[in-house]
Amino acid sequence: MLHFLWMSDFNCFTGQLFIDCAMERKGICFLLLLLVVHIKALKHNIDIHQPLSKIAIHRTAILLDSSVSIDATPVLLGLEGKHADYVTVTFKRPIGAAITDWIGVFSPASFNASVCVEDLPVTNRDFPPLLCTAPIKYQYANYSSQNYASSGEGFLKFRLINQRADFAFGYFSGDLYNPVLLAVSNTVTFADPKRPAYPRLAIGNVWNEVSITWTSGYSLREATPLVIWGTEEKKDAYASGAGTLSFTQKDMCGPPARTVGWRDPGYIHTVSLKELWPNTRYHYKVAHRLQNGSFIWGRDGFFKAPPFPGEDSLQRVVIFGDMGKGEQDGSNEYNNFQPAALNTTYRLKEDLENIDLVLHIGDICYANGYISQWDQFTEQIEDIASQVPYMIASGNHERDWPTTDSFYKNTDSGGECGVLAETMFNMPTKNKAKFWYGLDYGMFHFCFADSEHDWREGTEQHKFIENCLASVDRQRQPWLIFVAHRVLGYSSDKYYAMEGTFGEPLSRESLQKLWQKYKVDLALFGHVHNYERTCPVYENICVSQEREHYSGTFNATIHLVVGGAGASLSEYTPIQTDWSIFKDYDHGFSKLTAFNHSTLLFEYKRSSDGKVYDNFWISREYKDVLGCDVLKNCPSTTLAS
Repeated sequence: MLHFLWMSDFNCFTGQLFIDCAMERKGICFLLLLLVVHIKALKHNIDIHQPLSKIAIHRTAILLDSSVSIDATPVLLGLEGKHADYVTVTFKRPIGAAITDWIGVFSPASFNASVCVEDLPVTNRDFPPLLCTAPIKYQYANYSSQNYASSGEGFLKFRLINQRADFAFGYFSGDLYNPVLLAVSNTVTFADPKRPAYPRLAIGNVWNEVSITWTSGYSLREATPLVIWGTEEKKDAYASGAGTLSFTQKDMCGPPARTVGWRDPGYIHTVSLKELWPNTRYHYKVAHRLQNGSFIWGRDGFFKAPPFPGEDSLQRVVIFGDMGKGEQDGSNEYNNFQPAALNTTYRLKEDLENIDLVLHIGDICYANGYISQWDQFTEQIEDIASQVPYMIASGNHERDWPTTDSFYKNTDSGGECGVLAETMFNMPTKNKAKFWYGLDYGMFHFCFADSEHDWREGTEQHKFIENCLASVDRQRQPWLIFVAHRVLGYSSDKYYAMEGTFGEPLSRESLQKLWQKYKVDLALFGHVHNYERTCPVYENICVSQEREHYSGTFNATIHLVVGGAGASLSEYTPIQTDWSIFKDYDHGFSKLTAFNHSTLLFEYKRSSDGKVYDNFWISREYKDVLGCDVLKNCPSTTLAS
């Protein structure tokens, strides 16, 4: 039997629908619960990409109940130097257990009103908070114990990573919108919480420079950060000191980054290893030298130095956008793109021996102002980013905020306004706040645009884009690639079609003349969460009928949407355009393989199985990019002899 009651007793579910389900009607009850959750989601300002935004933590009531218990074991983690470990949480609520009860993981463990800061006016709180720090993850109490609502007992397993502070678990009733804190567990901690962790590589300002960035809990007053490195023959030949950065709550532009989502980011250290020998394997180890002369060591790592620009060798580059972060323990069930984010990560790890470079073109981890999620993302990609350069572009979920200079005046960054991405990853930009740059890798020349800053004609970025495209020597580097987060080219996304633009408004009008003039082979974009390939297209017209093998004289740029690496899939418009020749409504990523100066292979792979679902070849010689293109756009000439 189903009973619908509006309850006024705060110990029940204040102001919400109470559903009492008979055992035989659990399926119907669950559907009704989902409906209630959906209605409440519409009433709250919830970010569909970030599950922690679903928790109205500032509305928490603290009603500690001595009959309710929660315990976590083991209490000491990472005894073998590991950055991640599992904790078993057992709990009991003898009276009133409900399927909406949940367990939140808090770090630091001392979460209470004393750590609250004055809210910004835009948060519009109804009353002073009793709890103002969001958990770093959560699970429903019945996730592992299906009979929890009737028995009042259960257990959960949480995977924790080293985030430089201790942890405690809060036991809540009242669902995510009206949380009631019933009990708090004992504290658990890592054996060495400040230890250096999560190294990530990037190509530096010149082709033979690689930077190593990592995170630790050590300030410069406590220890000196450095990297010991060398070739395979002499692994400890060099020691290079690191620069150290951090940021404070006041550096955030708004909530939740400046309020409930804030968490101390620790210290971010970067070393640049210079004058590397091309294609040489280097060994490295990050470390901190304490004041007493002893060392705290991070993990051993290695990488292969980039090839010389123009070098004729096998070169393989993976490109995708919008991956996000997944939870191996099933936490944050609201985050429905977890499996794809993890699947993409797993596929890259499985094939890492065949990958030389990774380009993640925006919407990195969807932290959206919940700072703890950046640690969790860098841990997720550690096995990849610690071995091959991991280059990023800026997306709307890293940069956009209304009161800043972002081109789009929305709140997609959750108040981060670019600070996290610009600090956590060390890209070769001239100015970190203007996240555009060029990149040489062997036979490739990449131009990274920052779609979150103005790219229209006459702007600083438009001038950069033209200079980047014009600077390449196509005899040495035949493969010219343009990348950006938002679709500045062509897409059959439903919302772009509704706008009638099939891409960002005014983008093609501003950029396609440059792509054609400088004979850009490929333009790759994220933002739209699916896969799509166009024909070689200029001004909405296919200029070639080839589909699997493009050869000879340059015709036009092929546009590729590769934003399906993790986030919830985007729907296509039902309108069939002439320029769209392949779509895949699934999660996946792309891979470029340059075999030599005249042969390039593009592959699109699904994240679920790593198999190729679309591919094409480009065969082109130097003379094919020197003269006129197939549209008869020709370099200037003179009749003089």
